[in-house]
Amino acid sequence: MSKRHRLDLGEDYPSGKKRAGTDGKDRDRDRDREDRSKDRDRERDRGDREREREKEKEKELRASTNAMLISAGLPPLKASHSAHSTHSAHSTHSTHSAHSTHTGHAGHTSLPQCINPFTNLPHTPRYYDILKKRLQLPVWEYKDRFTDILVRHQSFVLVGETGSGKTTQIPQWCVEYMRSLPGPKRGVACTQPRRVAAMSVAQRVADEMDVMLGQEVGYSIRFEDCSSAKTILKYMTDGMLLREAMNDPLLERYGVIILDEAHERTLATDILMGVLKEVVRQRSDLKVIVMSATLDAGKFQIYFDNCPLLTIPGRTHPVEIFYTPEPERDYLEAAIRTVIQIHMCEEEEGDLLLFLTGQEEIDEACKRIKREVDDLGPEVGDIKIIPLYSTLPPQQQQRIFEPPPPKKQNGAIGRKVVVSTNIAETSLTIDGVVFVIDPGFAKQKVYNPRIRVESLLVTAISKASAQQRAGRAGRTRPGKCFRLYTEKAYKTEMQDNTYPEILRSNLGSVVLQLKKLGIDDLVHFDFMDPPVPQCFVRPTEAKKAADEAKMRFAHIDGDHLTLLNVYHAFKQNHESVQWCYDNFINYRSLMSADNVRQQLSRIMDRFNLPRRSTDFTSRDYYINIRKALVTGYFMQVAHLERTGHYLTVKDNQVVQLHPSTVLDHKPEWVLYNEFVLTTKNYIRTCTDIKPEWLVKIAPQYYDMSNFPQCEAKRQLDRIIAKLQSKEYSQY
Repeated sequence: MSKRHRLDLGEDYPSGKKRAGTDGKDRDRDRDREDRSKDRDRERDRGDREREREKEKEKELRASTNAMLISAGLPPLKASHSAHSTHSAHSTHSTHSAHSTHTGHAGHTSLPQCINPFTNLPHTPRYYDILKKRLQLPVWEYKDRFTDILVRHQSFVLVGETGSGKTTQIPQWCVEYMRSLPGPKRGVACTQPRRVAAMSVAQRVADEMDVMLGQEVGYSIRFEDCSSAKTILKYMTDGMLLREAMNDPLLERYGVIILDEAHERTLATDILMGVLKEVVRQRSDLKVIVMSATLDAGKFQIYFDNCPLLTIPGRTHPVEIFYTPEPERDYLEAAIRTVIQIHMCEEEEGDLLLFLTGQEEIDEACKRIKREVDDLGPEVGDIKIIPLYSTLPPQQQQRIFEPPPPKKQNGAIGRKVVVSTNIAETSLTIDGVVFVIDPGFAKQKVYNPRIRVESLLVTAISKASAQQRAGRAGRTRPGKCFRLYTEKAYKTEMQDNTYPEILRSNLGSVVLQLKKLGIDDLVHFDFMDPPVPQCFVRPTEAKKAADEAKMRFAHIDGDHLTLLNVYHAFKQNHESVQWCYDNFINYRSLMSADNVRQQLSRIMDRFNLPRRSTDFTSRDYYINIRKALVTGYFMQVAHLERTGHYLTVKDNQVVQLHPSTVLDHKPEWVLYNEFVLTTKNYIRTCTDIKPEWLVKIAPQYYDMSNFPQCEAKRQLDRIIAKLQSKEYSQY
């Protein structure tokens, strides 16, 4: 037997005597050897089971990720076997490392295999984070049903509560549908009634689609077009789409048009619905979706020829409604008192949303709430008060998404209080709101045809608006709504729905828009409901300084020329923000005026209209501007009576000059821009004019045979007689 075999059998093999004496030790060695072998087998089995569990875990992760990707319209991930190609003891460690890297972020498995179809680059990790949140929106449960209706019908109505995700998700699904069609790819347009909504939603959707804002996703509002030739999804105000329809009556560049927030029934939306109803008859390839946040969708269905209805519930929680036992004499005072009581007495955490009618009320309420909470002492929880109205700069509007102040050490709750106009009813969703205070009022534009004046009046809201406001309290958990009016008033006095703007507006602009759209039969246009800016800022804490600044620009002939002086000074000071601040002037208002001027100049150039501006050095410079004002506003004139009051021409309304006017005297004849209905009847933004200009510039309107008997008529009769006898030889 070779030495090698003897070594294998043990060194005592040749000596039977020695071997017999060591049997016990041999048996112990054999048992140790067997135990070590069993331990290795158990370790190998444990490693195999662990690898199997890792495989199963990876398989489950890939399945859940694929489900998410498939529901989002993306290709599924492929299985990766490289990490498990060997089962050696050494490779076990590398397998664990590869697996931990592979699944370190849920949803990021094999990211290079998921290519963004718009950029041809891998999706970013942020895309998957946002995608998870998107998939939790209530609207996602209805994607297949929505797609089925979109394919089979040319128009339909979608009702989705605020927070359901309809504004961000539906347009993206429409983009998927358009990309699946053969032939040239048309875009998707989604209208919004408010500029702030169009901008903020476009930014959010660009993030969700993992693209740059202004490229595949853009927005268009007045004076700002953030889009490009690559844009396939555009959010825009309804007025901008109406303007596009004037240049492209069939809206050929779009394959799907979505009218969002249609329940607000703005003037532009109502005209668009009539236009689109006719366009879909001429374009079988166009899809029209009307989206509303209220459940009163039957009217939209009937209007669009009994089209289908898809209802998507929101993620809402129960809301407890409280009414006042008696009507409130001062709703602003009651609202401020309610905010303080909630902050002091409510034991549960949650933010507050207070609805008021306009900027002046909101600023006053914010100031008073802060002062009263500060006076309560350091033991009371901190409060963050945030105003929200349409004229706020976008960066200040974004403050509504800030978190509330933290709890104090004594347990006092910190709260965020958003004081908003009705912009927060449906256009914007504010998470964290648990308490809503609803005084029951809003400002609405109302036209009085008898005196031919449009005014913003504080009016009672409708039941539909009240329900929308209450719903803001139940977004994230059960909430409470405090209505500062009686239950009887809600049930018996409030209208079911807000009157459409077309029923309470001056139709002059509507007529001009329809004519520009090429619609000549205005009487039979298919309406759903057939129709039967301040420049100066006057801060309360610096009224005297602001008034003195205003008088530096004052023109003896009135407010219009004063505003012109302000504009000239603004341009001479290189459009300086600091100059505006020093002179108590609203920078954004002047920039808006400058944009309008440039826009009008471009329109004149496009139609080859010559400009005939009088030279600034001419003595007729201001006179000709006043005559130009008469050409446009000859219907808005008032005459000073012997009683000291003004009487509007033809309507005989008793009015007074608004206290804000720069006129330091009472001209006999004034032209006015606005008729303000408050405690008294005021005319605002006034200019001194000559009566002979009226009869020269607008002779048909100032036909004395149709004039009521008044002092103004008698004076105009004398002027006409003099003109006819050529006593007035110069005009």
